Amino acid sequence: MLPRPRRPAPWLAAGLALALVWALGASYLIVFHDDVLAGFVARQAALRDAYEARIGELQDRLDRDRRDRVGSEAGLAERVAAALERQAELERRTAALGDLERQALSEPSTTGALPDRSDGPRSGGYDGLLLRPTEGPAPARSAIEPLPRRSAREAETGLIRLEARLDGLQAAQGERLARLSAQAGDAVRGLRGLIGRTGLDPDRFDAAVPAAGLGGPLVPLNGRALDGSGFAEGLALARRTLDDGERLRRVAATLPLARPIRGASIVSSPFGTRLDPFTRGLALHTGLDLKAEYGEPARATAPGRVVTAEAAGGYGNMVEIDHGHGLTTRFGHLARIGVRPGQRVAAGDVIGSVGSTGRSTGAHLHYETRIDGAPVDPQRFLDAGATVATARLGAD
Repeated sequence: MLPRPRRPAPWLAAGLALALVWALGASYLIVFHDDVLAGFVARQAALRDAYEARIGELQDRLDRDRRDRVGSEAGLAERVAAALERQAELERRTAALGDLERQALSEPSTTGALPDRSDGPRSGGYDGLLLRPTEGPAPARSAIEPLPRRSAREAETGLIRLEARLDGLQAAQGERLARLSAQAGDAVRGLRGLIGRTGLDPDRFDAAVPAAGLGGPLVPLNGRALDGSGFAEGLALARRTLDDGERLRRVAATLPLARPIRGASIVSSPFGTRLDPFTRGLALHTGLDLKAEYGEPARATAPGRVVTAEAAGGYGNMVEIDHGHGLTTRFGHLARIGVRPGQRVAAGDVIGSVGSTGRSTGAHLHYETRIDGAPVDPQRFLDAGATVATARLGAD
């Protein structure tokens, strides 16, 4: 029996395989060493570049966000500063309008042409619109601190609301000024009409006008257009109109509009051509004959200065009062004179008592109104005075 051949040991086969693999890897490295190393280095460089690019992109985004935030805060701060400046200007306008209203309300309404303004807005009605207390000047823009980032959205929303409310206040102020100007203009027109009803030319009382001609169509103020310089111009116009009204009121206060005898007196002989009671021929009657009881007080019809207080021919005992502006009044046939030349009198003061001295047929008051020395119908003045009295009663 032959002996079996011996098999190679398993470890020997494994060793040969490993040796083969090592030989192949060593050969590859020896042959392709530079290519492998270059690929590895390239991959590492690509990873590094991608990482650095990502870092740069994130940094740029952070920088942009920071710039946008700073710009937004700076813009919001500038808007706040502008709102403060605008509010300060509106506060000054409110104060100016308050002064204008007080001037208008302090003037007595001679014609009743200035209505009550109690329904109009007042400066106190805008307290809720204020962005800051009214004391002190508005801070400079550079002094305003950047708004906190966490409140930027709320500040933006609040600022938008405030700007809208300031717009409303500005429009209301324009309407308020336009209304004041219109009321002042109505008062001036009413006063000029009152003066005109007496037969006087209102232009004779006008203040001196500039040498340059003035004129143009009447265009009422539009409150919505009164912005910026337009408001200042409208304010100046309203002040001039109020000043004109005040001047005309002072003039109207000097006009002989009151009645020379208290109560309802009957005109026994009007102004104008009549049959003379003595000659029975046509003659000019230069005044009004007012029926009155003997001894009844005769009163000044406007403030003025007594220029004559004496017996004067056909007038009998006569008092003449100078009211300025070329206006004088005469009281004739007095039983007694109660004033002296040079004396100042007020409307309603007793200047004498009714009688029948001079060229008279019985107790009555002869009352004259003269303009620049020429007699005019006193009834015009008395009618204008009655209109004023009616307007005052209506206002009460």
